[in-house]
Amino acid sequence: MTNRPRVLLVMGTRPEAIKMAPVRRRLARTCEVQVCVTAQHRQMLDQVLDFFGIRPDHDLDIMSSNQTLTRITTRILDGMSRVLDEAQPDYVFVHGDTTTTFSAALAAFYRGIPVGHVEAGLRTGDMRNPFPEEMNRKLTGSVASYHFAPTEGARTNLLAEGVSPESIIVTGNTAIDALQDTVAALQAAPRPVLFTPDHQRILVTVHRRESFGDGIRNVCTALRRIVDELDNAHLLLPVHFNPNIRQTVQDALGDHPSISLIEPLAYPDFVQQLAAADLIITDSGGVQEEAPSLGKPVLVMRECTERPEAVAAGTVILVGTDPDRITGTALELLTDSTRYQRMAQAVNPYGDGRAAERIASFMGFLAGQTDHPRRPEPFQVPS
Repeated sequence: MTNRPRVLLVMGTRPEAIKMAPVRRRLARTCEVQVCVTAQHRQMLDQVLDFFGIRPDHDLDIMSSNQTLTRITTRILDGMSRVLDEAQPDYVFVHGDTTTTFSAALAAFYRGIPVGHVEAGLRTGDMRNPFPEEMNRKLTGSVASYHFAPTEGARTNLLAEGVSPESIIVTGNTAIDALQDTVAALQAAPRPVLFTPDHQRILVTVHRRESFGDGIRNVCTALRRIVDELDNAHLLLPVHFNPNIRQTVQDALGDHPSISLIEPLAYPDFVQQLAAADLIITDSGGVQEEAPSLGKPVLVMRECTERPEAVAAGTVILVGTDPDRITGTALELLTDSTRYQRMAQAVNPYGDGRAAERIASFMGFLAGQTDHPRRPEPFQVPS
């Protein structure tokens, strides 16, 4: 291995691409970088690749209609075998908790290739919630050689599982790097704001597998109640492509004059709406990190979260999928300016925009590059 190690970044979904884009850009200064996409989510992935100017070197193109977790896993394992033959990487980097993450990490482990796990150490303690992400995180952590933990809490989780302290680097979350880059781009070239002017603006995302069925129906009930209770609210909901979500949401909310159901937004368009919104209601992991960076209170439609730092900091509130909890908490925030401002002004515990820089610096340190003579200083939440 030369002092410019070969690193293969693997990503398959939109959130992975968003959070790996800053890593790719920074690593390119110290490493030979290739990108492999599995296209676990083809449409939403391609939007992000285009925005960040990423041209994959390898594309497994595995997405198929009604794909199962078993099919995704086996196709990635098979495809990664060919990619690893071609790319001959010194390291394989994966991100987060998707089936792409685990499958690519396993393929690299089988070949004896060290795995770098970006956004390592997140845990809920419940293997079924979120499903299958909690399992994917733990299994990826079991085969990873280097753990890029976003927070001190994630590091503590890894240490409790017996991970060597020397293999853990606390970096902050690369989602904040990507968000800051995107906000800067939007300042130069704004995208349209889709909310009605002079209204209370509520942005909603919902897609979690464990909420399919009654959970989604309960969420829709709550959303209708919220806008019915407010005189001038406008609720914007980009509807996920998954048919388990799409039809239920359309049937329950499609006729409401204060609710706009729209197609999934390209990442910069979503960030533009995020910046314009007053309140975020979501079951997304990444949005729990992004919205507080913009001073937006977040209601998380989950019973537990792998990102407890935000709950402790006061930037998010867990409301589950109970319609009464969602409705009551949303109305309280939108009608109580003191409580709203307390959430909006809380310190975001997830990053300072330098996570990818710390990862690249660590790789330079590993490679013995003279510009990186020591391990990077860990990310610390501002006091």
